[in-house]
Amino acid sequence: MSINKCYHCGADCGKKPVDFNEKQFCCNGCKTVYEILNASELTCYYDLETSPGTIPSDIKGKYNYLENEEISQKLIEFNDGKTSVVEFYIPSVHCSSCIWVLENLNKLNKGVTTSMVNFPKKLLRITFKNNDTSLKQLVELITSIGYEPYISLDDVDGKNHKVDKTLIYQVTIAAFAFGNIMLLSFPEYFEVDEFWLDKYKYLFRGLMFVMALPVVFYSAKDYFISAYKGLSHKILNIDVPIALGISVLFIRSSIEIILDIGTGFFDSLTGLIFFLLLGKFFQQKTYNYLSFERDYKSYFPIAVTKIVDGIEKSIEVKDIQKGDRLLIRNEELIPVDGILINGNASIDYSFVTGESVPVDKQSGDKLFAGGKQTAGAIEMEVLSTISQSYLTQLWSNDIFNDNEDITIKNITDSISKYFTVAVLTIAFFAGIYWYFYNSTMAFNVVTAVLIIACPCALALSAPFAIGNMLRIFGYKKFYLKNAETLENISKVSTIIFDKTGTITSSKKTELKYIGEELSSEEIKTVKSVLRASNHPLSRTLYENLQVEVLNEKPTFFEEILGKGISAIINGEKIDLGSASFIGVDSGNIYETTIHIKINNKVKGYYLFKNSYREGTKNVFEELSKKYNLVILSGDNEGEKSFLEKLLPNKTQFRFNQKPESKLEFIKQLQEKGEKVMMIGDGLNDAGALAQSNVGIAISEDVNVFSPACDAILDAKLFNKLPKFLTLSNKTVSIIKASFILSFFYNVIGMYFALTGQLTPVVAAILMPLSSISTVVFVTILTNWISKKI
Repeated sequence: MSINKCYHCGADCGKKPVDFNEKQFCCNGCKTVYEILNASELTCYYDLETSPGTIPSDIKGKYNYLENEEISQKLIEFNDGKTSVVEFYIPSVHCSSCIWVLENLNKLNKGVTTSMVNFPKKLLRITFKNNDTSLKQLVELITSIGYEPYISLDDVDGKNHKVDKTLIYQVTIAAFAFGNIMLLSFPEYFEVDEFWLDKYKYLFRGLMFVMALPVVFYSAKDYFISAYKGLSHKILNIDVPIALGISVLFIRSSIEIILDIGTGFFDSLTGLIFFLLLGKFFQQKTYNYLSFERDYKSYFPIAVTKIVDGIEKSIEVKDIQKGDRLLIRNEELIPVDGILINGNASIDYSFVTGESVPVDKQSGDKLFAGGKQTAGAIEMEVLSTISQSYLTQLWSNDIFNDNEDITIKNITDSISKYFTVAVLTIAFFAGIYWYFYNSTMAFNVVTAVLIIACPCALALSAPFAIGNMLRIFGYKKFYLKNAETLENISKVSTIIFDKTGTITSSKKTELKYIGEELSSEEIKTVKSVLRASNHPLSRTLYENLQVEVLNEKPTFFEEILGKGISAIINGEKIDLGSASFIGVDSGNIYETTIHIKINNKVKGYYLFKNSYREGTKNVFEELSKKYNLVILSGDNEGEKSFLEKLLPNKTQFRFNQKPESKLEFIKQLQEKGEKVMMIGDGLNDAGALAQSNVGIAISEDVNVFSPACDAILDAKLFNKLPKFLTLSNKTVSIIKASFILSFFYNVIGMYFALTGQLTPVVAAILMPLSSISTVVFVTILTNWISKKI
């Protein structure tokens, strides 16, 4: 009898299907979802997967509580009055169709700006317009199409998540059954007298069968579910051979006992599942212990300036307390939620919402973490501290990374995919061979082959080696954006350095003023303008001017990257910057300068005698052995002769480079096949950092947090840069070594399985041990090589 399957969810439509548009549905809910998608021309949702949807739940009045502003604001991550951002956990996301429809919510609701799915974590992040839709409408929409979000206000209030103990229960049941079945099998093992065989044999075998049922159908269910999902999407994952091995053991054992032709293998079956789950449990514990994501992000160096009794000092975000007063300079990121106290706030929330139009704020308005100030300096009072993971999540959000380079990750993914095919093929031919050679061994050989061969060790070596090194780098104050960054570092062939603020230190710079003497009031005015700038030269001059700033704030402020600053304060027009920006001839001045013009009258300039970072010469000499080195600076050639003597002969020099020129130079190198690393400051060099294969921002007690860079290095550790790069290369070598180790493990294990020397139970013990040993191998080696830093 044919079964009528629902066009939307695939469920049986029963005797009274709902017909619509020449298609059958199991209920009106599924039909409604189809109508919604069809009306919005999104029916290609069904082309990606067969019956990809789920039956929508009844939503009438269910989400009325979201109309309560107090509750909705707890769920919303960001809200500037016009745009809001919310993130939901969607348990029913399971295939490419789910991702596709959820990322096209803007076609179902015009108020949705963007929607992004993090498939591994089943998270949906929605940015929407407050005037066009509401949180309640969004939740009702995604529920109506079968993707009901899991909303827990306990989580919002900061209460602990409920711990999932399913695996513990599965292991416990398997252990209980395994132990008791072993006891019940003893008489069979020792072939006791016929009295037992006649009186208790069937009882004991029946008990073994009954105890095996919960082990197979509950303890081992995840293997069957994973295998089914993989096969339904035409993917052969590692759980396919395991599920096949368990099925073969169970079916054969059941047949032998039911037909009374043998004792069955329930002891081996339950032992196999017990050891598989035990290995899974210890893997989980090991992975949690070695987990790097939480650890390395907790050391993230987002610094901010705190104002205490009029004195400015730099602190880390983790030290911010509610009620603190913070100074946010031009182009700096707002690290926490707060209230604007004074200053002209024009906030660019593109980092959060994807929209680059700045939002003007007035004194008393709320400011959200993740926004970037674009109109000079502002002062704000902290409303609430925030988990640093929020900002680092924005930084490392690479779900939609378009990078198509061949990486270790996609290599291991491919190997894992073909690995299962190879294992099934080998098991098939091994079974045929042993059936004709020794039929009693065929069953054990096939099962052992299916279980012992495991690509898990191969797939785990890369994330754990790179993950542990990211954690170690975090301890050492070298912060990488993600795992791909470390791999990209190992491919670099050319390293480009900016000069000012990168290889020079603002801490030891000597300053000299040349020109018309400035009055005390003029110096205060200049310092007040510099206060808003985050450029390394501006910060150096600001810190060296030993006067108080004015109480008044600039009424106009504009900073043109690589050129200078224009501002109006107390009715006076101030221009600070390069000679060309001020409109004067630099003449024979070859050193770094900041020229000053007040009310269109050129006053003079500050001359900077740069002090180079400790170990600069050694850093370049070490790096020149492997990399092409380039100095790419916006400054003039004043110090070229000095740098030529200081740095290796092969170092290239390019001066008077505008930000766009730096970016173009990197593009040209990349077109020639070069893999480029750019090292600069996070503000001036944002374009070049983004264009390069690896962009590293040098941090010197300032907030250089920027989505443009791939890594941040504490300026004090600049002299250790060669060691960090060497460690990155060695980490990739360790991964390759672990691949070889995993390969030999599988070859040796397969040999013993194919020759009949390995029982399924022993194979089940060895399989998880191989994964754990690989993880331990890469962790120990990465820890060992890092001790030299």
